[in-house]
Amino acid sequence: MDKKTLSRDGTALAYGRRGQGPAVILVSGAMSTGGTMAPLAGLLADRFTVLWYDRRGRGESGDTTPYAVQREVEDLAALIDAAGGEAALYGISSGGALVLHAAAAGLPVSRVAVYETPFALDEEGAKARAEYTANLTEALAQGRRGDAVELFLRLTGLAEEMILGARQSPMWAAMEAIAPTLAYDDAVMGGGLAPRERLASIGVPVLAVAGEASPPWLREAVRAVAEAAPDGTYRTLEGQTHMVDPNVLAPVLAEFFAR
Repeated sequence: MDKKTLSRDGTALAYGRRGQGPAVILVSGAMSTGGTMAPLAGLLADRFTVLWYDRRGRGESGDTTPYAVQREVEDLAALIDAAGGEAALYGISSGGALVLHAAAAGLPVSRVAVYETPFALDEEGAKARAEYTANLTEALAQGRRGDAVELFLRLTGLAEEMILGARQSPMWAAMEAIAPTLAYDDAVMGGGLAPRERLASIGVPVLAVAGEASPPWLREAVRAVAEAAPDGTYRTLEGQTHMVDPNVLAPVLAEFFAR
């Protein structure tokens, strides 16, 4: 990240910028920094001015307490200003939930694309999310960052042996470093259920994308986003999972953002 801008509350946000054309801002999900968006940015930069950034509390960006989802919306407002005053937004996973928040808040957004926003569709899913929230809050309050990361990995469906392997890997320290931001993503998800009323207030086109190889519940959650938005489109990508290949995703986003 070679650029900085300030959010409304004074938090410094580190971001990268590449390409030329209409502005597109890429938003990462939980347990990731903006660097995970760099490959996708490179694939879009021949047609768009692409910005990607470290969300607050991660990487080279600062943080300001107490956390509020509105502050992350204000972060996107600052990045839109830096991009020229209007931008299309793309978010993956809980980052998708954040860009939907931003669009519903009335920011100068031209279009919104999301990939696999993991909303719950029923009370059983919401109950599981509430249990996760309670356990995560307790772990972070007690400084048990490693346990917080485990809770998140378990929520994603990762097998126990793989979680144990992750704990023993060199990347674990970096995961523990940003573990407090798991509470931020949890807040962005707003209890887990698809926010149909908020989605219905979005006045710009919304593209909701899922991988065909992802679990059925996740594909249905993405479909629900498209159906709740007044101008929503649902699309699946053959052979893709939650770890989507940027080379497969980029042409779909480019087509949508160029309309």
